[in-house]
Amino acid sequence: MNNKIRVALLGLGNVGENFAEHFLEQIQEGQRPIEIVAVAHHHMDSPVALGFAQSGVPVYEDATEVIKMGENVDIIFDLTGSAEVRQNLRKGMMDSGNKHTVIAPEVFANLLWMFFGEDVVLTRRAGGY
Repeated sequence: MNNKIRVALLGLGNVGENFAEHFLEQIQEGQRPIEIVAVAHHHMDSPVALGFAQSGVPVYEDATEVIKMGENVDIIFDLTGSAEVRQNLRKGMMDSGNKHTVIAPEVFANLLWMFFGEDVVLTRRAGGY
């Protein structure tokens, strides 16, 4: 059994980028058994998307493409802020029969953010993911 928790981060806009940076920091500093196995962002040429790509992490322009990874993803953090994406993710998960992967919305990211010890509030700028 693989003890690593495999995570996908969807939406690397303001919220997602801040979350990804601090999440990676927590993983690395604490030597946590967590692996970011995929990310999604509308802007494939953004510095954060390019950074993940250079690290060998698959980067998707369409967030719902992550569903095709099946049970190779334990948790999908939906940081897109898009109700349509969230609905499509849920539908895709149901259609694929994947009962393993959990979709964690932004509220869960906010909960984790509180444990990062940051004074900055995790907020979204206009424009979404």
